Amino acid sequence: VRLGEEVHKDMIAVPISPEVPMAVVGALEYFSRYPKPKNPKQLVDHRCLVLSLPSHGAVNEWRFTRRGKNSSIRVNGPLTFNTIDLIKDAAVSGMGLAYLPLDQVQENLDAGLLSRVLDTWMQPLPAYHLYYPNRRHSSPAFRLIVDALKHR
Repeated sequence: VRLGEEVHKDMIAVPISPEVPMAVVGALEYFSRYPKPKNPKQLVDHRCLVLSLPSHGAVNEWRFTRRGKNSSIRVNGPLTFNTIDLIKDAAVSGMGLAYLPLDQVQENLDAGLLSRVLDTWMQPLPAYHLYYPNRRHSSPAFRLIVDALKHR
């Protein structure tokens, strides 16, 4: 299971979730020291909290869209993490800006611990997909699981 975008030639992808809304967030304390970015290019002037993707050997790109044009920005920052929870905790502590799934930070936004920026630029991540090899003879149990996930 992973975010769906590219499917290898011999694989089948079945979406099992809706798209994932994202948010760029920072603590009010952070914004007392740094101005809120008005566009993604201004992120170079900010302390961005970076998610490392060891399986890809790279850091997560932040995705934006404006007037139908999609763009990805590879941000830099003083801190790199390998879990969303650590990034969220660092953002709440005022250590920098975070790019996280909206559902992961909604409670902190509602409580006033975090504030969103760049809302008009946000682009959701693709849905999660179940990937499996394109084989003609999958087991009946596996077919039941795939069919159930397709019709959620």
